[in-house]
Amino acid sequence: MGGIETSTLTVLLLVLAAEFVNGWTDAPNAIATVVSTRVLRPYPAVLMATALNIAGAFAGQAVAQTIGKGIVKAEVINLQTVAAAMVSIVIWSTLAWWRGLPTSESHALVAGLSGAALATGGPQALLWGGWKKVFIGLGFSTFLGFGGGLLLTVLIFRLFFHARPRTVRVVFGRLQILSSAFMAFSHGNNDGQKFIGVFSLTLFLGGVIPEFAIPKWVILVCALMMGMGTAIGGWRIVRTMGLRLTKLEPVHGFCAETGAALTIEIASRLGVPLSTTHTINTAIMGVGSTRGFSAVRWGVGREIIVAWILTFPVCGLLAWSVTKILSTFWH
Repeated sequence: MGGIETSTLTVLLLVLAAEFVNGWTDAPNAIATVVSTRVLRPYPAVLMATALNIAGAFAGQAVAQTIGKGIVKAEVINLQTVAAAMVSIVIWSTLAWWRGLPTSESHALVAGLSGAALATGGPQALLWGGWKKVFIGLGFSTFLGFGGGLLLTVLIFRLFFHARPRTVRVVFGRLQILSSAFMAFSHGNNDGQKFIGVFSLTLFLGGVIPEFAIPKWVILVCALMMGMGTAIGGWRIVRTMGLRLTKLEPVHGFCAETGAALTIEIASRLGVPLSTTHTINTAIMGVGSTRGFSAVRWGVGREIIVAWILTFPVCGLLAWSVTKILSTFWH
């Protein structure tokens, strides 16, 4: 096998490693609440999430196109910069996973690609139109996630004010299966597309495909890799999201998942890459806040938010450093 082919294969494996880690730290957000409320057992939840992540990834390509072509200039992106970005994601996300903290692979990916591009092309390598979508996504995930979860909870509790608690639990125990399925589908339609875009970009850079496009088999391979990551290592994040952040009943899980999924779907249709982690985390905080400020464990929330903030500089710096190191022997 020639040098170029070996390089391409190496980078493709790194992309799959990053997608696997995405299954550890980001994809569990889709099933955290439905597992923590005991509506579904863990492994049926993972199987459902994997299947609907695949379906969501097939539902559109707008986010994959943004990641593949809209963040940094095409002329500064090569196999070396993609490899550096993937290494930064794997290192940072593994450290966060070890702490049980959900991280945003969306922001890790954007920061990693940008850090690698800065190392080779300087500030002019960044496409600020794509970054504008990233900042819009921050607003979507933070404010619409929190507000959607809070407002939906208030509305449902008013509608079911006179219902018996057992009735509410039974009804929303069933409905939460649908809301978690919607959340998993939305995750595939936004987050699931990101590494699909990078995988396809690597195929193009390596000369495997003649132009940037999203082959169907790439969607399947990446979605399955993400599902494997969730099945093997996602439980740390499920515990943080579903048990440590606030106490959840099925009705709360339904509101958080539905509010977050609606936000993600709107962003996906607009081609806006956002963080599923941010969206469902803030939705859970919004739901918990309806029971009073003290119902949310803000110490846990603070740890999660610090991890969000650190993702941009840490992944950017890691990718920049790895690019500089690779440039000494990768030609």
